[in-house]
Amino acid sequence: MRNTLVRRTVLSASALSLALLATACGSDASDDKVGGATPPPSGAASSAAPAAKAKTDAELVALLVTQTELPTHAVRAATPDELAAAAGAGSDKPECLPLVKAQSTAPVGTPAGRAGTKAVALPKSAGDVLGATVTSIALASYEGKAADAAFASVKAAASACAGGYTGSQTGDSLKISKVVPGAPVTVGDEALAYTAVADVDGEKASTELVVVRKGNIIATFSAVSPSGSAEQPKTVIDAQVKKLG
Repeated sequence: MRNTLVRRTVLSASALSLALLATACGSDASDDKVGGATPPPSGAASSAAPAAKAKTDAELVALLVTQTELPTHAVRAATPDELAAAAGAGSDKPECLPLVKAQSTAPVGTPAGRAGTKAVALPKSAGDVLGATVTSIALASYEGKAADAAFASVKAAASACAGGYTGSQTGDSLKISKVVPGAPVTVGDEALAYTAVADVDGEKASTELVVVRKGNIIATFSAVSPSGSAEQPKTVIDAQVKKLG
C-alpha cells in the first residue's frame, strides 16, 4: 500500500481532475474572475529600476494564468487551505528544504506577495481522466535581490539532495529516492527543471518541478498525476511566463 502522503496526493489529483473537468465547459467567465484583472503595461515594467518594487498578493493574482489563456486545461485558484498546507512543508535534511518547499509550491525565502492556481490537462477521452497531469502554479514576488537568492537556494538544494530526502506536509511524510534534471526549460530570466522520484512499496511516483525567475518574481510549477507519472507541463509554463511579461 502506498504511504499516506502518496495516496492522498493521488486521490486529491483524481478528485480535482474530475471536478474541474466536469465544470470546464461554459465556465470561462467565472474562471477569469480569479485572475482576469489587467496587469500593468509592459512598458511600465521595462522602464522601472533594476530592483523593481515587489508585488502584493492582489497584484500577483492578476498575473495568474486564466482559463481563457489556457484552453487546453481546466483552471481554478488555489484555496486558502491548500496554501496553508503548502506553507507547512518540511524536510529531514535542512539543506533540502528549499527544494521541498518548491515541490510543495510553498514560498522559498520571504516573499512580499504570493498567489496560486491549479491547472488540469484536459484528456483526449473520458478514459484518460485519471492520467491527466495536475499542475500547481505558485507566484511569489520579492524585494530587491531576494528573488535571485530564492532561486539560487533551490538550485543548491537540488544539487545537494540529488540522492534523496524525506519531505513532510501536515503530518505526513514522503521519501524521495532521487532528484534528476528534467527536460530543459528556456523561459524567463533563468529556469530550473527537475524530476523528483519517490519509491513507495515497489511503486514509483514522480513529480515534475520547474522553477522560473522573471525579474523579482519566482514562478513555481509542480506537476503530479493520478497515474503516478506526470508530464512536464510545458503549455502551462509557457502561458504563465508569457503573462508575467
